[in-house]
Amino acid sequence: MIGLWPDEKLSSRQKFFASLRVFIIFNTIVIVSIIPAIFSLIRIWNDMIAIIDNLQITLPMTATSIKIIIMWLRKEDLMSVVNMVVADWMKTKTLEERDTMIKQARVARTIVVFGCVMMVLAIIIIIIPPCFGYSMRYLTNITDAPGKPLLLQTYYLRDTTESPYFEIAFVAQTAAVIMAAFSYTGIDNFLGLIVFHICAQMEILKKRLLNLQESKNFYVGLSMNVQDHIRLIRSIDIIDNTFNLMLLALLIYFAILFCLQGFLIISIIDDGGNVSFPRICWLVSVLVNTFVHMCLYCVVGEILIAKCEGIYHAVYNYEWYSLKSSEARNLMLIMIRADKSLYITAGKIFPMTLSMFCSLIKTSAGYISVLLANR
Repeated sequence: MIGLWPDEKLSSRQKFFASLRVFIIFNTIVIVSIIPAIFSLIRIWNDMIAIIDNLQITLPMTATSIKIIIMWLRKEDLMSVVNMVVADWMKTKTLEERDTMIKQARVARTIVVFGCVMMVLAIIIIIIPPCFGYSMRYLTNITDAPGKPLLLQTYYLRDTTESPYFEIAFVAQTAAVIMAAFSYTGIDNFLGLIVFHICAQMEILKKRLLNLQESKNFYVGLSMNVQDHIRLIRSIDIIDNTFNLMLLALLIYFAILFCLQGFLIISIIDDGGNVSFPRICWLVSVLVNTFVHMCLYCVVGEILIAKCEGIYHAVYNYEWYSLKSSEARNLMLIMIRADKSLYITAGKIFPMTLSMFCSLIKTSAGYISVLLANR
């Protein structure tokens, strides 16, 4: 639907229309929301609450545009990973291996459904109430005309308080929000889908290594497992090369937004909570959405590391002492490679793990206290 799915079977005409959809979505997000929001940010630079209100839309929109660009540029590279997933489901497998793949696929599907439900709720909260006069934003005289607030805090060169310019801007912002929401969630779900499939293949490889003695020919069985391990390592490298810059941008965006959102919610509570219920719902939904998606990256990375370590322990727990010396030496091929953990990173710097996520939360919470002390 977005036009970013890597599929080598598309005809030239289908590829053109897929790229056209990406072009339209990217330009709609940038022209309708990001650029006008930056203009608005410059105008309200002295109002801390207005800045936070601006950034809680500008940052996700900017992150979404970065994700779209990276996915579009790396589309060809991801085709090999998608083809691998298809081949793994099509090839002959045991009932136990099939159950392992289905188990991981169900986890991925649950995450996809949950992410889509959260994003749809956020879309409903930001779009539906303003249609009936209940704005979700912090309104100021600088950026908003009385009685005619837009969905997003933006500043256009044309006066949007007049009809039909207000209606056009409102519909355009609605389209930009929906496109950005589905792009943001869809790319995250794609990452989760691919990584959970690789985790399933890691689990299958682990069981094959533990049952290697059941192979009719030890060398043939070991060779197939080594090839399978290398195939999975290459897939993880492709995923990391594709998503590492994206994850770094999201890491910075999450830290800033979590800090600002926490400061805003605590300030509202300290001031007696004089704010509308729909706005509270909107602030909480933004915070929860951001938190859940960032947590997803780290959970997926943590699970991947655990599965890779499972292969390492499977080789070391194998009854190598019952093998011939030449056969035992060949096990070192997997031992040496499995000793190095495989993980997805943010900018090739920070491994996406739960410990990193906890450190990020702790650091952001520390900056919240700094903002509260200086407000």
